[in-house]
Amino acid sequence: MTVADSGGDYMLVVGAGKVGWNLTRELIEKGHEVTLIEADRERYLTVEQELEHRVLYGDASELWVLERAGIGRASMVIAVTGDDEDNLLICQVAKDKYEVDRVIARVNNPRNRQHFELLGVKPYVSATDLILRLIEREVPRYGLVHLLDLADAKIEIIDLLIGDDAPVVGKRVDELDLPTGSLLISVLREGTGFVPTADTVLEGGDELLAVLDPRVEEALTEYLGVDGGASIGSPPPA
Repeated sequence: MTVADSGGDYMLVVGAGKVGWNLTRELIEKGHEVTLIEADRERYLTVEQELEHRVLYGDASELWVLERAGIGRASMVIAVTGDDEDNLLICQVAKDKYEVDRVIARVNNPRNRQHFELLGVKPYVSATDLILRLIEREVPRYGLVHLLDLADAKIEIIDLLIGDDAPVVGKRVDELDLPTGSLLISVLREGTGFVPTADTVLEGGDELLAVLDPRVEEALTEYLGVDGGASIGSPPPA
């Protein structure tokens, strides 16, 4: 008998720190069936006062703990402990041994992203990266912001700031010779956003949203006159 009851869409959250506890609370409030696993006894007892039977004490890097939590029927495993090695191991075991459809891992140190990439543990979430992207949005000198990267689908959405002297300023959208595999989907001008039409004329200071194949990002930024190298949100070289 597992801790979790049978039936329904079921999720496991590993790590009852602030992130894991709040995440579990929100998921439960949204109607999801969730079990939270915590390895620290004192922390477990604290969280148990609120979550009761929805929290399980144990080390999720041990198979018997995962099995007791009901990983065999879990549709998603979310590992958000403070240890990247544990998060990586738990998600890898969930995918490879228990064939869990979806895993999400927390990356505490951005330098460890390459290990998650190498072992195919995706998507992963890095608080450092999220804050850097917020900085990009608030600091005008960064010309390129990666808003969404879907590596498996080979697609990304980026935000580009057009300079006053960019070669595309004064051109209509239907005059643009954008690289194949890229598309402009929105223009933000003086605080107002709109979907561009063929007659839209680009102006200096416009913020453009583009959806594209990551392989043409360099060609697109070069054509639009945006300094892609200034972005602090793009992944570091391997």
